[in-house]
Amino acid sequence: MSRVGKQPIQIPSGVNILINDRIINVQGRRGSLNLELHAYVNLEQSADSIHLFPVRQEASHWAMCGTMRSILNNMIIGVTIGFEKKLQLVGVGYRAQAQGQKLNLLLGFSHPIEFSIPVGISIETPSQSEIIIKGSDKQQVGEVAAKLRAYRSPEPYKGKGIRYMDERILMKEAKKK
Repeated sequence: MSRVGKQPIQIPSGVNILINDRIINVQGRRGSLNLELHAYVNLEQSADSIHLFPVRQEASHWAMCGTMRSILNNMIIGVTIGFEKKLQLVGVGYRAQAQGQKLNLLLGFSHPIEFSIPVGISIETPSQSEIIIKGSDKQQVGEVAAKLRAYRSPEPYKGKGIRYMDERILMKEAKKK
């Protein structure tokens, strides 16, 4: 069993944490994020750390304590450093271009795809075949990356499609005559 929930969360300088009833607000230089604390979990805040503990000594309460600790730690990392995912477009004629709050994609369809960038996310295209997604909310960054990848996921024969930068595609061998 993991012991993640027992570890305290260190609060770096420049991060303000406000606790109002069961709602935690984390503010930093990259923005602010909110989290509603689960009913199975209580917390204690000291000057430079937060310690989470379960309401009762049951396995489900400890599991939720570890989950809440990880989410809160990711929020603190997000408002200080931020998160980013890199996508790569593989295929002839596959291009991406960021224009304001829109991302234009040419993925081999008969029409271009226009993706609206959600609030709190910034998308950069350093080259036509690279997409960099940045934001302070880890879950939202991963969700946007998954939505973009779903437009044209990599196919197993030639490897064409949108893939994560560190992703390896297992290629299948073509049918033999």
